[in-house]
Amino acid sequence: MTKRDAVGRDTQNDLGSVPLFADCPPRDRKRLALLGTRVHVGAGRELTTAGSRGAQVLVVLSGHATCLVRGTEAASFGPGDFFGEVATLDGGPRTATVVADTDMDLVVFSRAEFERLVSASPAVARRILVAMARRLREANAMAVA
Repeated sequence: MTKRDAVGRDTQNDLGSVPLFADCPPRDRKRLALLGTRVHVGAGRELTTAGSRGAQVLVVLSGHATCLVRGTEAASFGPGDFFGEVATLDGGPRTATVVADTDMDLVVFSRAEFERLVSASPAVARRILVAMARRLREANAMAVA
């Protein structure tokens, strides 16, 4: 990934448009923006690889990516979405491969930054849990089908 802008007002403002952070007061968004690193990646870039160790959560600011599980499209990610939380939380291998379909702007949180993020904002932590529960239900429905 190419580092674009470590921290800045643009990142703070962009986080306000991400549902995960939308209800955070501007002061909190400023603190949260300080935790992540804004990066730009080109189309075709593999962002996560199934089976590899992961220690980053990626939040999509712009662009789109496809999530593949065992070679089958399982989801797509666009502005406001995030991924990488499972391996980052439990230290296990990535559960999916995610590939950028277009050029993308992301905010990337390391494991330590992600831990600070969820500790600093219980509302953000709850939204992450709700999204994980939804994804688990979708995965279970796909497995049964």
